[in-house]
Amino acid sequence: MKVHFNGITEGQPVPEKFAFGVYAEEGHMSFGPNRNPEVSWEDVPEGTRSFAVVMYDSDVPSVADDVNQEGKTVSKDLPRVDFFHWLLVDIPASSRLVPEGEDSDGVSPKGKPPGKGPIGIRGVNNFTQFLAGNPDMAGTYGGYDGPCPPWNDELVHHYHYEVFALDVESLGLDGEFDGEAVRNAMEGHVLASERVTATYTLNPALR
Repeated sequence: MKVHFNGITEGQPVPEKFAFGVYAEEGHMSFGPNRNPEVSWEDVPEGTRSFAVVMYDSDVPSVADDVNQEGKTVSKDLPRVDFFHWLLVDIPASSRLVPEGEDSDGVSPKGKPPGKGPIGIRGVNNFTQFLAGNPDMAGTYGGYDGPCPPWNDELVHHYHYEVFALDVESLGLDGEFDGEAVRNAMEGHVLASERVTATYTLNPALR
């Protein structure tokens, strides 16, 4: 299977048009265009009955105490965890494209609804937990929301964009399912998968 994320290049920075947060001199960051990238695929294995698209950041601090705090830094030695940014499942077997901006075009305060989207079914990304304490932003974040790493992190973050060809028409997920639920449901059903890994930082010392 060949997969192409338009504008996302292996080992290169994620373009700002796909980011939830962009660098700003005042206040360290501001909201970005937050568009989902176009993703297309071909040379699909025989027996494919649906597709899933997953994007996650593997470099999120496991402890958030110092995140985005003035006068502090997030140490590069801190253990890191996965943070899911995009979960799209039950994409029909006939599909070969998710257009740019189809699943997200701009930051939606309090989030986009999970469930049936323009293409496939949206899971819940980890902005749901990250923004839970912010009264202006707290909500359930479905579908795509792009990179927004801590502006004081010593580590450049890595974003993994993946497409999976699956041997089932549906993963049987509904409600507010998360990234771990998607990974568990896909187990034993992946016929092929492809990944592109790009980077992003809001730390001016690393840009």
